[in-house]
Amino acid sequence: MSKIYDVIIIGLGAMGSTAAYQLAKRGQRVLGLEQFGPAHDQGSSHGGSRIIRQSYFEDPAYVPLLLRAYELWDEIERESGEEILTVTGGLMMGPPDSLTVSGSIESAKQWNLAYEVLEANDIRRRFPLFNPSDNTLALYEAKAGFVRPELSVYSHLLQAEKHGADLRFFEAVQSWEAHPSGEGVRVVTANGTYEAGKIIISAGAWAPQLLNDLGVSLQVERHIQMFFEPTGGIEPFRVGKQPIYIWEAEDNVQLYGFPSSALGAEGAKVAFFRKGKPCTPDTIDRNVYDDEVEMMRNYLVQGIPKLNGRFLQGKTCMYTNTPDEHFVISAHPTHPQVTVAAGFSGHGFKFASVVGEVLADLVINGQTNHPIDLFCPQRFVHQ
Repeated sequence: MSKIYDVIIIGLGAMGSTAAYQLAKRGQRVLGLEQFGPAHDQGSSHGGSRIIRQSYFEDPAYVPLLLRAYELWDEIERESGEEILTVTGGLMMGPPDSLTVSGSIESAKQWNLAYEVLEANDIRRRFPLFNPSDNTLALYEAKAGFVRPELSVYSHLLQAEKHGADLRFFEAVQSWEAHPSGEGVRVVTANGTYEAGKIIISAGAWAPQLLNDLGVSLQVERHIQMFFEPTGGIEPFRVGKQPIYIWEAEDNVQLYGFPSSALGAEGAKVAFFRKGKPCTPDTIDRNVYDDEVEMMRNYLVQGIPKLNGRFLQGKTCMYTNTPDEHFVISAHPTHPQVTVAAGFSGHGFKFASVVGEVLADLVINGQTNHPIDLFCPQRFVHQ
């Protein structure tokens, strides 16, 4: 007789790995299914670093989740013995009325977060690598930094297994179905058929095909993480000297970057936040082209001239966007035994630790004390 699980998780990336950890830690019988290997580079959870910050310009409603996320990043670091979150300080820069600046200040004020407002001369004096125009303003947040995505996924998976989770890799899901009664699910892979009481679908860029009955338009985009060698050497760009940053240029293009994270790469990473190209996981072009690198150089030569050195490498990843760029974290509208984590729209990884806790709450209790009303899929019904 096949083993029956309490919950099956489809996708063991950013959110699936943390959900597996949280559920197994609470005594649930967990089966995790992943079509690639652990902490792979085919989706969205790779590239060495992801920004984390609290003064959240996207919406102040995210801030309570971020405060809890920091606590849970600390918890997994204690359990794993790994440094997953590195605090570097962070600059949110742009014209005074830009969303990056005004939205960050609004969140900080609403939640009484510590921050400083820096004018252009202040930025140049304290962070001389940057060359802002005189019209630039910045919010500086001391608690901002970056999370290491691969190390996060590995650490959560390892701890999930220590708590008894059954994690299976290189096993793609062919189909899933929920029993019409609202109890029980069945998942089919090339290796067999599995049954459980409940299921979490956290499939990243593969969510559109697995959740085509969700009632949410999920659109996948190709994005590029670029690594450049600074012209004057890497030392001024190292952790402890340079903060993370999000910079909204005068044309409203947002780029973001990191200090060199001492993970073996001698370059510093930079990327555009919202300049992706539509794709699917099957059609994504993994090549990086000269004109794409030159587009980034056009911004670096003005704003961070010393980073405009030799191009070292580019890595593609995928955003899975909802129409309003807010997440979907909820029970499925028509299947109460199905929990969905999708549409993280390029800004979700920093929340992975708390999303795992939310998903475990929803599976076990049918509800959570965390504020997730913003992420209900029914918000699109009347649009």
